[in-house]
Amino acid sequence: MSRWIRTILTMWTLALLLACASGCGAGFTLNSQDLYSLPKLPAKYTELNNRLNAILGGGAEYAAPVSGANLQPVQLADLDGDGREEAVAFFRNAGDEKPLKIYIFNAQEDTYDLSAVIEGSGTAIYSVAYSDLDGDGRTELAVGWRVNADLLALTVYALRTEGPEELVRTDYVRYAIVDMDRNDLQELVVLRANQEGEAIADYYGWQDGGLAVKSSARISITMAELSQQGRVSPGTLGDGLPALFVTGVTEVPRAITDILTLRNGELANVAVSDTTGVSAEIAPFCSLYPADINGDGVTEVPRPEPLPNWYEGDQPYQRIDWRSYDSQGEVTLVQSTYHSMEDGWYLRLQEEWRDQILVSRSLSQDEVSVTFFIAGGRGQPPEPFLRITAITGANQESRAVRGGRFNLSRRQETFYAAELLEANAAWAYGVTEDEVREAFSLIAAEWSVGEN
Repeated sequence: MSRWIRTILTMWTLALLLACASGCGAGFTLNSQDLYSLPKLPAKYTELNNRLNAILGGGAEYAAPVSGANLQPVQLADLDGDGREEAVAFFRNAGDEKPLKIYIFNAQEDTYDLSAVIEGSGTAIYSVAYSDLDGDGRTELAVGWRVNADLLALTVYALRTEGPEELVRTDYVRYAIVDMDRNDLQELVVLRANQEGEAIADYYGWQDGGLAVKSSARISITMAELSQQGRVSPGTLGDGLPALFVTGVTEVPRAITDILTLRNGELANVAVSDTTGVSAEIAPFCSLYPADINGDGVTEVPRPEPLPNWYEGDQPYQRIDWRSYDSQGEVTLVQSTYHSMEDGWYLRLQEEWRDQILVSRSLSQDEVSVTFFIAGGRGQPPEPFLRITAITGANQESRAVRGGRFNLSRRQETFYAAELLEANAAWAYGVTEDEVREAFSLIAAEWSVGEN
């Protein structure tokens, strides 16, 4: 492909990228005629494109971050608080001693001027995050560098007039930027292994013009357990304090969740047992993570509990008990659910059902049904009272209302319907159609680009 064609394609790509990044305010729109001609870039974007092409012409290649929320090779962000977006571009030049480069271009009226270059060593720029950590209106850059297959390094930069200044440099496995002390400033929590191989969380706050470790806390999981299927989730405790929910997944697999918050300005792990010295929040892993399951603004931790089988040989079923913590480590059961992970839905269970129901799942052509039973007493068989069915294939709409069925929801090529069965009417804890609709939710497919 000729360099001229590559340049034209780059202009198209950059135009679309910058238009998407800036929204309608970028001054770049397409009408039907534009689809048959090359877009005309605003002058400053043409200048930026020329500068980027010059870097590429010097032997560099784009090296966009590989994880996190910001994955574009060229990103727009207002770094200095003046209302105009700077351009941040990511490159690799294999011939240089420090091959990884981050170019920062200041926005002017009709051009972009190069204002700073951040260089790093390693195999990739792992992630980048933008945050004003000291409240001065200027944005700091947190850059994760992939040093090698086994090591990540985090550097936080302040963009000074004289050039980028390193505020923090540390190895890490995960980090989070969150307002832990509710002072309207963002703090940094870094999860890493210390020299003894113990897993710790370091809490950084703004102090004397820079970021410094204010306190640290031990966590129960290993960094290997965190780096695979683990997750760091900012959330809220039952008494309103901010917290980080740090979940690791063992080989078994089991989920271990540590809960980090501030006590008297010190980082503390409120899930730690006084008896064992490690987190008491250990449960079989069910592909669920801490979340606000009932929309009350408090984060709950999922704990699977087995449901009894109503006949021998049936597959094991479980309900999920969602429990909240306060800053003193007190636990409250908030909600129980049944999650049909295979079928993409869950049902919030009434409190009175917790120890009185059984579940069975059955498959037929183009239909998968989960039936809820009232547990029989004194040798009596269970009685079915509710059935939820995922319907695919032909004639879905008519099948979703066949017999006593009523519609719950729809996702792409699947209809979800429910049916109240005979035992429901006579049961003291029976439900109405509206109550089933209110308790039913689809499992949201999480689009994750990876952790910072």
